[in-house]
Amino acid sequence: MHAPVAGAASLSLRRLLDGQRHPARLIAVFASAVYLEVRVAAEPRVVAVVSADAVRLPNAIVVGANSRLQPFNGIHDGDDAVIGEGFIDIVAQNGTPRLRVRARRWWDPSPVLGPISAARLAHGAVALEAAMDAGRFGLGGHPGPELLADRCAAGDLAHAVDAAERIVGLGPGLTPSGDDVLAGLLLALRLLGGAVPGGGTAVWLADWLGAAVTAHADTRTTSLAASLLHCAARGEAAAEVAAVLHGIAGQEPIRPAVRRLLSAGHTSGADLAWGLLAGCRAALSLSHPPT
Repeated sequence: MHAPVAGAASLSLRRLLDGQRHPARLIAVFASAVYLEVRVAAEPRVVAVVSADAVRLPNAIVVGANSRLQPFNGIHDGDDAVIGEGFIDIVAQNGTPRLRVRARRWWDPSPVLGPISAARLAHGAVALEAAMDAGRFGLGGHPGPELLADRCAAGDLAHAVDAAERIVGLGPGLTPSGDDVLAGLLLALRLLGGAVPGGGTAVWLADWLGAAVTAHADTRTTSLAASLLHCAARGEAAAEVAAVLHGIAGQEPIRPAVRRLLSAGHTSGADLAWGLLAGCRAALSLSHPPT
């Protein structure tokens, strides 16, 4: 077996990585990332092994090499994998070792935003919208996201759930646009709603929407998108999304964070940003001074 490559793993993977070994299958291989689906019941079932310059998803373990160093060279679709006891092992079907990654460090995918005033949240929403690129939104012209955003801002749970379920799995790719929108929305409702005074209704809405869109996600969208929806429902975000949330909260400059997010995927970054903006506005609309 190859000498292990050190990796920094999301805490969302701790139970899976530290537990007993489970077989996995490769579902996608790219220059900057390898995606593995593990045969377990608990989410996240998809693990992203990514290079240091890749998007740091909430279900990722990051190796130290940049993609230009080709850390996943020689790994192919159809290779086998085993995850557990601190390691990820990828081997060819004939048993030839491809890659061994060991979790040496851990990082928390749940950003802590701290108390945010309603005025700060309103300013953050305006700044986010100004920095976005509407032309890259994957569901531009589709009525579903606008309806979802409207019903969330009104606190209309029944119609919000209906609108959310209609866009699960909508769009092409490993993470369809509808799922990226939902992930951004769920994260903003839960994390911003939990930080603004009187934001309990937004968190309550996130609870119900998260339960609705994850209930049958494994049969309605891709396995990667389903895992990311489960992560978002728990408040676990990609590092690039967390940076935008910190920008909304006034904890770091928002424009550079939005630019980094927009560079993710073909439309994924723009779709996530759209969901964050919708969730930010809903959290603001639903917030009220505590009694």
